[in-house]
Amino acid sequence: MPTYTITELAREFDITARAIRFYEDQGLLSPSREGAGGRSRVYTPRDRTRLKLTLRGKRLGLSLSEIKSLVDMYETPKDTSAQMNRFLGVLAQHRQTLEQQREDIELSLAEITAHEDECKRLLAAQEEAKTA
Repeated sequence: MPTYTITELAREFDITARAIRFYEDQGLLSPSREGAGGRSRVYTPRDRTRLKLTLRGKRLGLSLSEIKSLVDMYETPKDTSAQMNRFLGVLAQHRQTLEQQREDIELSLAEITAHEDECKRLLAAQEEAKTA
């Protein structure tokens, strides 16, 4: 079975070794230890897959606790229906959050546009008053 070093995984996924250690601290990865005093981390294909799923979850905007919950489901006896329903629930909740953020952003942009228009109108009026 192939194994990976922290440097190899960091390079493959274009992240820092510190990020990988952080994911380990959060319980997302659990490498074995080798060498003098167990200083060298050895990652298995399972760890690599968990890291890949963690990074995918981060790209989706999921929290680490949501990611851990989802990734841990794959360690339990397989009940694909329960896993998919849980994942759909997480995605629906995340979609709702993103849609609310989008609405908030659109309102903010509309307010910015209104302020810009008002500033431009006032500047134009000032310029017109100077030339009159």
